[in-house]
Amino acid sequence: MLLARLLTRIVRIGRLELVDADGGRHVASGAPGPAVTVRLHDPALHRKLIRNPRLYIPEAYMNGQLTIEDGGGIYELIELLVRNDVVMADRRWWRLLWRLQRLTRRLHQRNPIARSQRNVAHHYDLSDQLYELFLDRDRQYSCAYFLTPGDDIDTAQLQKRRHIAAKLLLRPGMKVLDIGCGWGGLALYLAAEAGVDVTGLTLSTEQLNVAQRRAAQAGLADRVRFQLRDYREETGSYDRIVSVGMFEHVGVNQYPVFFEQVRKLLKPDGVALLHSIGRMDGPGTTNPWLRKYIFPGGYSPAISEVVPVIERTRLWVTDIEVLRLHYAHTLNAWRRRFLQQRDRALQLYDERFCRMWETYLAGAEVAFRWGGHLVMQVQMAKAVDTVPITRDYMFEWERAHLAADDRAA
Repeated sequence: MLLARLLTRIVRIGRLELVDADGGRHVASGAPGPAVTVRLHDPALHRKLIRNPRLYIPEAYMNGQLTIEDGGGIYELIELLVRNDVVMADRRWWRLLWRLQRLTRRLHQRNPIARSQRNVAHHYDLSDQLYELFLDRDRQYSCAYFLTPGDDIDTAQLQKRRHIAAKLLLRPGMKVLDIGCGWGGLALYLAAEAGVDVTGLTLSTEQLNVAQRRAAQAGLADRVRFQLRDYREETGSYDRIVSVGMFEHVGVNQYPVFFEQVRKLLKPDGVALLHSIGRMDGPGTTNPWLRKYIFPGGYSPAISEVVPVIERTRLWVTDIEVLRLHYAHTLNAWRRRFLQQRDRALQLYDERFCRMWETYLAGAEVAFRWGGHLVMQVQMAKAVDTVPITRDYMFEWERAHLAADDRAA
C-alpha cells in the first residue's frame, strides 16, 4: 500500500498505526513521541491523503471518515504529524512541495474590501454564544500575556491589555484608532484606564453590535465609537494606532497598503503598535484546511516579511517583542474550555462543526508548541524621538496600573 510506505518515510518521531478502509493494519514508528491509532472509513482517502495530507486529514476527521481509536484525540494526532513535518522539512522533495504551495499564496491572499468582508463574516459572524463558550469574560480573541504559565485566561487577557497599553504611551484626551477592534474589549480598556478617545473598526456585524452595546453599558459611548469599516476606508488623524489580531487577515499583497495607511493616519508625533501572529522559519503559506474552513484569505507572516515593508513607508521600528509560548497557553485554555462546553456547542451547531472547531483549536495550539509560530508586537513611530530611548516607561506604566487592573478584574 503506497500510503503505508509513505508513512514509514515520514514518521521519525512517535508511532502511528493506520487501519485502512479495507481493515489492513500498518505501523510506522521512530523516536519516542506520541502514539496514535487511526482508522480510515473511505477507500478514497488512500489516495487523497497522499495527494494533500494537510487538507484531507483534518477534513476526513471533521467529516467522520477518519476516527481516532487509541492514543488520545485530534490534538495528539496533529502533534504527531506536525512534529514529523518539522523533521521532514530538511528533505529535498518536501522543500520542493512547500515551494510549489507558496507559488499560489498571493492568489489565496488577494483581499479586496468586499472579499475581506466575506472572509470576516465567515468566521466572526458565527453565533455570539459560541465565543462565550471558550473566551474570557472580556472576549479577547487573541494571544493572552502570561506572567506565569499558571495564570487563568481572564488574568492573562487583562495582562495582555495592560501590556499593550503600556507600549502606546497614552495621555488623556488622545485620539486612538483600533484597527480590528473585535468585541471592543481593548478599546474600552484604553478609554477607561487612560482617558483616551477611541475609534474601533471591524468588518463583523456581530462584533459591532456587541461592542456598541458594551460601550453604552460601560457609560463610554461618548468616548468610544465603533464603525463597520475597512481600514483602507478610514480617514482622519490619530495620536495612536493599535491593531491586535487583525493583521493576519490583511494578506501579503496588501502589506504596503496597510502600513502606508498607518503612516497616513498617524500624527507627526504618533505611535502605532501591531500585534500579530508570525512564524520563526521565514515566509510560508497557510495550511489549506485552515484556509478553506476557518480563516479564508488569512496568513501569518514572518517578521522578515513585515519589517522591510515598514521600512519602505519611512516609519521607525522602535520596538519588537516576540511572544513564543504565550499563544500556546492561550489556545490550551480555549480548547479545554470548549471541550468542557462541547454539549452546548452541539446545541448551537452539529457534530461536524464541533469536530471542525476541535481541530482548529488543537491545530493552532500545536502550531505554537511545535510548528514554529509566534506572536510579534511591533511598535512604530514617525519621528525618531517620539518614544523614550529605553524601555523603562513600559514597565513603569504596567506597575502603576497593576493594582487598578486587579481591582477591576
